[in-house]
Amino acid sequence: MPSSIRQTDAWFSFGLSFVGGYGDAASLVLAKTFTGHVTGNLVLGAIAVAAVLIFPTVYALSGGLILQRLLGYNFSMAVWVGYIALFGIAVETGVVMVVYLHEALNRRLATGTPLKHEDIEAAVIEGAVHRLRPRLMTVCVVLASLIPILWETGVGSDVMKPIAAPIVGGMITSTIHVLILVPVFFALMKERALRAGILTIKKGAE
Repeated sequence: MPSSIRQTDAWFSFGLSFVGGYGDAASLVLAKTFTGHVTGNLVLGAIAVAAVLIFPTVYALSGGLILQRLLGYNFSMAVWVGYIALFGIAVETGVVMVVYLHEALNRRLATGTPLKHEDIEAAVIEGAVHRLRPRLMTVCVVLASLIPILWETGVGSDVMKPIAAPIVGGMITSTIHVLILVPVFFALMKERALRAGILTIKKGAE
């Protein structure tokens, strides 16, 4: 089979997996984070959070591309498999972060006391701190299991190395986004909802 046809098939397979992964991530966020009555503000808020959770894939992609470039790997089906696995991990950890943030915010909303700007910041810090150790443990386990593959020279290493490279690089950069930028974007959206008077307990995060 000509190499051009194989390359076209590889890009087509990656495209289907990429679109499917984004669709699954968005539907997961919309279903888990926002349940209840559907209103215009609710739909817009759900789309905003879904967009925030898809951003980790961009940061993950940048880290994967950097390490892939440094190691000199060309794009291949093995590399795309690594990216698909990386995108799944990045979105999943982002979803868990948002759940932790919602739980912290819901506890303050459940008291019935009107919230202020400082209360939202305190809730975001509380939720992010609770998620810090699990996220770092996830990253350490992934890196500890995949980094040794990059130095392997045995049978099958030529296949495993291109798979591991994007995951190792992307886990580092996506961690920065999940631990820092997701809480910031979450706080901005909740402060906007507070000013609009539509900040309520999210049942999906209980």
